[in-house]
Amino acid sequence: MLDHDSPVPLHAQLAAILREQIKTGKITGRVPSIITVAQTYEVSHNTAQKALATLRDEGLITGSHGRGYYVRGRLGT
Repeated sequence: MLDHDSPVPLHAQLAAILREQIKTGKITGRVPSIITVAQTYEVSHNTAQKALATLRDEGLITGSHGRGYYVRGRLGT
């Protein structure tokens, strides 16, 4: 769960949660949309977008806003 009182930004916390879900195989193929992520974790669209952009920058997912995001591969493989 996200800790709103933590000094760690919400988008970084959310990226960590999604990263773990990719690592464990809970998220495969297409990543949930920005809107879905925002609604699921009760954060703003901007926060969800930043979290997904972090994962994209790390090379874990590919794609972009408007086309959707897809898992590139599981961590450790």
